[in-house]
Formats: sequence, C-alpha cells, structure tokens
Amino acid sequence: MVLNGKLVAVTGADGFVGTAYCHRMDERNLPLRRLVRTARAGHAGADVVAIDLARAGADALADAFDGAFAVIHLAGRAHVMKDAARDADAAYGLANVDVTERVARAAVAAGVRRFVFASTVKVNGDTTPPGRAFTPQDTPAPRDAYARSKLAAELALARVASGTSMVVTNLRLPLVYGPGARGNFRRLVDAVAARRLLPLGSIDNRRSLVALDHLMDALDAIIDAPAATPGTHFVADADSISTPALVRAIAAALGVAPRLVPVPVSALRAAGALSGCGEAVARLTASLEVDTASLTRATGWRPRPVTIDAASVRDHASDSPAL
Repeated sequence: MVLNGKLVAVTGADGFVGTAYCHRMDERNLPLRRLVRTARAGHAGADVVAIDLARAGADALADAFDGAFAVIHLAGRAHVMKDAARDADAAYGLANVDVTERVARAAVAAGVRRFVFASTVKVNGDTTPPGRAFTPQDTPAPRDAYARSKLAAELALARVASGTSMVVTNLRLPLVYGPGARGNFRRLVDAVAARRLLPLGSIDNRRSLVALDHLMDALDAIIDAPAATPGTHFVADADSISTPALVRAIAAALGVAPRLVPVPVSALRAAGALSGCGEAVARLTASLEVDTASLTRATGWRPRPVTIDAASVRDHASDSPAL
C-alpha cells in the first residue's frame, strides 16, 4: 500500500499521467492532494488545491504541501515538435526550471520527505547506438530547449534539497503510452486507425517506451520504498520495440491490418530533411534505449513487457468511436 496511508501531493494532477495516477490513488482510497491550475466540477469532494505554481507566494505554496510526505511533480511545459514560443529556452525555463525550483523550496518548507520529478530521456540525448542503452551515469547531452530545461530543473532540485531532509528522485522518461496519450503516440495511432500507408516497413531500430500503468507502478515503488531513492533513474518497459513492430501492435489493438510500406531509411531521412520534418523522421528511424536496472536495485520495481492493447490506444480526450 502506498506510503502506508501517508499523504501524496501531485502537481499537474489534471494532466495525462496525473489524472491516471490520481484515479489509481482514489480507487485505493489513499490520501491524495491534487494541485491543479483550475478546479473543476469533477474535483468536488476531493482534496484539491487550485494554484498557479508560477505566481503563488512562498507561503501559499508551502501551505499547498502541508502534511504531505511525498510530492510527485508532473506539472510543466511539455515537449512539442515545433515550439511556437519566440524564445523557447525562456518559455521552457520558466515552466520547467523556475516553477520546479519554487515547488521544491515550498516542499522543503512544508517538511516533505520525498520528491519525485518527471524528467525526460532527452536529457541524455535523442538517439543511442545499436545495443547501447542510456544509463544514469552517462554524461547528459540535451539537444533542444525542452531537454535543457529538464536538466536544469534536475540540477536546481539537487541544490534546493542539499542539506535538507527531502530526497529527490529524477525519473527520466521515454515516450509514455496509454489511454489518453497525446503527441507522437496519438499521431501514430490516428494514422494506423485511418488506414494510411506508412513508409516505415524497412526501419530496423529499437526504442524504449513505458506504459502508463507501468510508470505508475514505478511511482508507487519509489514512494513506497522503505529507504528513499535519491538520484536519477530511467523507467521503461522490459523490452524495447522497433517502429514497424509498434505499428503492428497498434493495428492489432485497433483490429485493423497495418499498411506498412518498405522504404529505405536513407530515403526517409532525405525526405524529412527536405520537408523540415527531420526531427520527426529521426524519432521514427533511430534507436533510443534506456537501462532501468538502477531503479530495480533501488526499489525492487521490475519492468513489464510492452503492452499495446485496446485500452492503451483509446483517446479519452475525444473518445473517438473509430478507436
């Protein structure tokens, strides 16, 4: 049982991961405090704090975490392929660094003991060579504003927690899939559901993913562990998967036939460069694997196999009948 009944506070509680995790805690009747930007009718009767993490005063922030043993910090500016902000580094810095530091200082002031931060595998880079997974000991190599902001947030957390009783765990996440997922996973599901021809049949890569349920198991393990879990860890499913295999798994979950066309990877990359979609093509063609062994050693959590089923391809945002 999570924390033997001790209070967990979740920022970004109305986001993709936050909504699912709070639902899990509610089902178990465990103490939970949701931190959201705006309270909704569906929050009636729950322990909800409507607060602007970027603007609230220090006392208001500390009050929001009063009595919490653990904080799961999910709020932040998500990665997008083409960010429209005039200064992407500044925009990500405000949402992912400044806010994280403010939240951490408030958590320390409130006596929080464990702080789990949702970071990204992109802190380490965008690709891995065949057979070589990222480990927590690898030198960070962020390549875009989003990844740089997450690394800066990790460093800020280390500074804030130093010399205090609060222990920080950074979880560097790969693509998270599951019901209601957005971004690249949603786009791929929509393409398969629409029976589009996908020129991905010749890709031979390996990518780490993590199912939403498996990620929530890892969160439980971190905050439930008898000893705190400091430092940085990766979380992912037990087996990595190629892009064509992912397409086939999605198609099977949707009950349709995959329409994969074998196109040389070199041609895909050239087309991506000409069309300005090089980053998207790289995500589909390159490998990106992570090593989760440190999290297993620290908490006993064990990764489970990739699980693409009918539930994981549902779009809760639109509840599309096609899915």
